[in-house]
Amino acid sequence: MEKHFFAHPTAIIDDGCVIGEGTKIWHFSHIMPNCVIGKNCNIGQNVVISPEVVLGNNVKVQNNVSIYTGVVCEDDVFLGPSMVFTNVINPRSAINRRNQYQKTLVKRGATIGANATIVCGITIGEYAFVGAGAVVTKDVKPYSLVVGNPARHIGWMSEYGHRLHFDENNIAICPESNEKYVLDNDNVHKL
Repeated sequence: MEKHFFAHPTAIIDDGCVIGEGTKIWHFSHIMPNCVIGKNCNIGQNVVISPEVVLGNNVKVQNNVSIYTGVVCEDDVFLGPSMVFTNVINPRSAINRRNQYQKTLVKRGATIGANATIVCGITIGEYAFVGAGAVVTKDVKPYSLVVGNPARHIGWMSEYGHRLHFDENNIAICPESNEKYVLDNDNVHKL
């Protein structure tokens, strides 16, 4: 059977993985058993994707990222260099907690910045933007911009990744796409 994705010769892809057409897997990355990776993804150097992780289409994973069992990333997610997910709340070396892995969901279009840490058991909303170095310990709303340790909400972002500035009518316009957004009850929606 012909392979419709690229894997560098140093990459390791374990049995049972499904990898979409057009995906690229670069140097020294390890895709562990039974992962599902969508079409047109880019997996950078030295990435570890643990068993049964699911990545949607067009997911960009930068160098040195660790994605552990229990993580699902929907389409168009960006994972910045050296960011990491966790999958156990209270890990101990001498205690096996594989039956306690918690799920983490990263919704469509979200961005997670370089060196961020995502504590397990949360959802990062559509088009949310997690700043570099942030430590995310709770759910992040769609379009929310969060930064710091622990991460806190400081604003809102457009689908094109621009900070939104709302007028007196709670309307903001993305400077790149000219799409309009509304702020209603501390939630943002595209018009």
